Amino acid sequence: MNEMEGEVPLSGGRITPGVVRVGDTVRRPVAAGAPFVAELLQHLQKRGFTGAPRYLGLDSAGRDTFTYVPGWVPARFQQWNDDQVADAGALLRSFHEATRSSRLTGASPVVCHHDPGPNNVVFQQGRPAAFIDFDTAAPGDPLEDLGYMAWTWCVSSGAQAPPPRAQADHVRILARAYGLENSERGNLVEAVLDRQNRNALWWQQQLSSPEPRVAGREQILARIDWSRREHDHTAKHRAVFTKALR
Repeated sequence: MNEMEGEVPLSGGRITPGVVRVGDTVRRPVAAGAPFVAELLQHLQKRGFTGAPRYLGLDSAGRDTFTYVPGWVPARFQQWNDDQVADAGALLRSFHEATRSSRLTGASPVVCHHDPGPNNVVFQQGRPAAFIDFDTAAPGDPLEDLGYMAWTWCVSSGAQAPPPRAQADHVRILARAYGLENSERGNLVEAVLDRQNRNALWWQQQLSSPEPRVAGREQILARIDWSRREHDHTAKHRAVFTKALR
């Protein structure tokens, strides 16, 4: 059996097509930011950060190859318990600290994942254990990632979501587990709103992108509407979230 015959398609991420598992490795088409991602993952390995795959180079088909991180990747956003939210915050802080003061950060404090939602996290024994899909990784401010994580792990406008006060409690747990300084906590709600706005804008831009797009037109429109609903929900309950973070 050759390498191609042993490929198992992987789902979980919502953007990158063509990701497959081959044995204990993951293969994926080379993306525009591949050199940065390769250097980042090699740097994380040297720093002893275990919450990411290792980069193994190119395979015979010219695809990037990474170690396979065993576990479960959620296919959709959902409700998480206190321990899961806290573990996510601690994992993000460990990632950021592993990049701090490296040449990869450029003029920024850290390297951000920029998409640390549950759909890009591997769970092991029910707990967040590792980030995957570093395509959007780039130098940035920690609040860019923490704002996105607070949104996608804690905040929801869905009809079945917990009440805003319970969501705010989870945002507080996340900020505490991350170790966000008290002086920075007042900026976290603004960071959530900013990421929701940016998400709507990103999907809006996809409507004018050439084919093939990352999703169909109806799916893109649905994600724009969802991002805007999430922003409206967060803005409406801003005082509740802000109070919980004091």
